[in-house]
Amino acid sequence: MALVRLDNEVFFKKAFTDMLVFKAFVKDIVGIDVDPEKIETEKAFQPKIGNVNFKYDIFAEDLKKRVVIEIQKVDYDHNFDRFLHYHLQAITEQQRSSQDYSVERTVYTIVVMTAPYRLNEVTREFYEDEVLISNLNPKNLKGVERKIFNPELIFLNPNYKDLETPDNYRDWLDLIYESIHSPENPRINTQNSGIKRAVELIQQDKISPEEWELAKIEASRRKVIVLEREDEKIATAVRAIENGLDDQMIMAITGLGNEMVEMLRKQHA
Repeated sequence: MALVRLDNEVFFKKAFTDMLVFKAFVKDIVGIDVDPEKIETEKAFQPKIGNVNFKYDIFAEDLKKRVVIEIQKVDYDHNFDRFLHYHLQAITEQQRSSQDYSVERTVYTIVVMTAPYRLNEVTREFYEDEVLISNLNPKNLKGVERKIFNPELIFLNPNYKDLETPDNYRDWLDLIYESIHSPENPRINTQNSGIKRAVELIQQDKISPEEWELAKIEASRRKVIVLEREDEKIATAVRAIENGLDDQMIMAITGLGNEMVEMLRKQHA
C-alpha cells in the first residue's frame, strides 16, 4: 500500500471531497454529524465581502442543522490572521440574507497545515501544537467562559506529535503525516472507516493520469513556495542573530541547519 502525499492539493481534495471521508473527518474533529447536499471546492462568495478575494479549498453546508464547514489546506502558516479572516467571512456572509444580527448557521473552519510553524513575528513565540482551537466566547473577570457563540476555528498541524492528542484527532493527523513522510509504509488506523476510505482513494495505483498531471503542476507551485519560505527562514535567522539569540534557538525556530546558521552568523558578525 503506497500512498500519494496529502500535502499536494490535488490529492488532498480528492480524499476530503469524498462524502464518506468528509463526514467522518468532521465527526472526528468537530464532534457533529453532518449531511451536506454537496461539497464544493474553490468556493467564493459573490459578491465578495470587502476587498479580499477569498476562496475556500473545501466548503459544505448542512442546511437542516444550519452548519457550515470549511477546510483549508496550506503549506505554510503565513500568519494566523489570514485564516481568522476566512472564518469570520463565512460568519459575516450570513448577514446578507438575515433579517437581524443573528448568525443562523454555525461555522466551523478547519485549517490543515502541512509545514512546521515559524516564529511569530509579533509575539516572538514559536508554537509547537498539533491541535489549536479558537472560539468567540467571552470570559468574565473570573476567567469563566460563557458559551454564547458556537463557531470554532481549528488548526491541525501533524508536525508536532503530542502523545496526549485524543484518538479522534490522532487518526487524521497520522494519515496526513504518514502520507508525506512514510507513503510506502504508512502507520495509520484503517479501523477508522473514514481513514480506510481515504486510503482507498489516495493509493498510488488509484490515481488517474489526469490527476498525476495536475499533481505535478501543483508540486511545481509548491517548489516556488518552498524557495520563498527558505528566503523567509534566512531573513528570520538574520534578525534572530541581530537580536542575540544563540545558534540552537535559531535552528529550532527556523529549521535551518547548523552550517547555514554559522555561515549567516559570520556574514552578519
